[in-house]
Amino acid sequence: MRIKGIITVLAVLGLAGGLFAQRPAPATAPSSQQQQPTAQQQTQQGNQTQQMAAQVTTNQKAKNPGAGPLNEKEVTKEIKSSPAETVIKDVKERGVDFDMDPDIEKKLRKAKATDEEIQAVKEAGPKARAQNAKLEMGSGGGAQNIPKEQATAYNAIKTELDPDKTISECEDFAKKYADSAALTYVYSFEANAYQQKGDVDKVVDYTDKSLKLNGDNLMSLVLSIGLMPQPQYLNNHKAEQEKILQDTQTRANRALELIAKLPKLGTESDEDYQKRLAEIGSQVHGPLGMFHLEMANQSLSGLDKTELGKAEEEFNAAVSKTTHPDPRDYYRLGETYKLDGKTDDAIQAFTRAGELGQGTLIKTYADQQVAELNKLKAAH
Repeated sequence: MRIKGIITVLAVLGLAGGLFAQRPAPATAPSSQQQQPTAQQQTQQGNQTQQMAAQVTTNQKAKNPGAGPLNEKEVTKEIKSSPAETVIKDVKERGVDFDMDPDIEKKLRKAKATDEEIQAVKEAGPKARAQNAKLEMGSGGGAQNIPKEQATAYNAIKTELDPDKTISECEDFAKKYADSAALTYVYSFEANAYQQKGDVDKVVDYTDKSLKLNGDNLMSLVLSIGLMPQPQYLNNHKAEQEKILQDTQTRANRALELIAKLPKLGTESDEDYQKRLAEIGSQVHGPLGMFHLEMANQSLSGLDKTELGKAEEEFNAAVSKTTHPDPRDYYRLGETYKLDGKTDDAIQAFTRAGELGQGTLIKTYADQQVAELNKLKAAH
């Protein structure tokens, strides 16, 4: 977000890989003869484009339902045939079903794997994901000082890669050990499994269960805020929108506080420690950007420029604090610039979104936006 595609806060790879929603209506392309749109028109365009950005992962999953971890043969084939950015993205989102060893690394390098691809594969293996989960959740990985029988069941959940099996194991754990100190983390893993299946409501339901047991569960905080401020989730819960947005901001701010207090790992240098915190933090700034963008669009007096400015700051933080920015954050940054009338900045952000989103619908939508904005520039 990964223990079977676990969220970034665990493996520092890329949270909230899925922003799942209903298929939106296509956005209307503005005529090159149009003047600068009104605030109301800008708001409508902003919502349409945000919906398209959030739809990308859903459409990809529909083409390949239940896609599980990549095996060694699939990784090798993709390294040979796809750009490094695509390989890294797929490895992060799906994980791999093997652990790196010298022989496998030799084979991948023979297939012309880059250092970045090798590192991504190392971090996506079952053992690495389990260890990262343990480290990020703190000493004991959520299973500290629990009976051996519970610890065995909990560790099985952490290392299970199939989302359906994970859900089943989590439900069994909750029934058998309703008072377990590890239950808050079990619900986190169950929420993550539902994320892989594209069931957003279940993701939020189980992160809520988790946070009721432990409000400082960083896994659940980061996973929930990645979905709650999205237009698709808000539109399906209109009566609760105000509370959802308030909860998003509260949880995001708490997550940033907890991230700042994460301990250093072993022999980790100060520089690497700060980089790790920034990588994890970037996954919170994106949702905060969505929060402020929603607040800007919901203003009764037209587009709220103050909130729009805050959205720009958060999306910029999201893409600048990580070595692997999410193309969706660049896309939304472009949309925010567009709403703010910063055409050149918007073109630059959409262009970057397209570069990072090669092989996805983000690329299509981003190119569409660049073409429309260039038309508007030429008309003026």
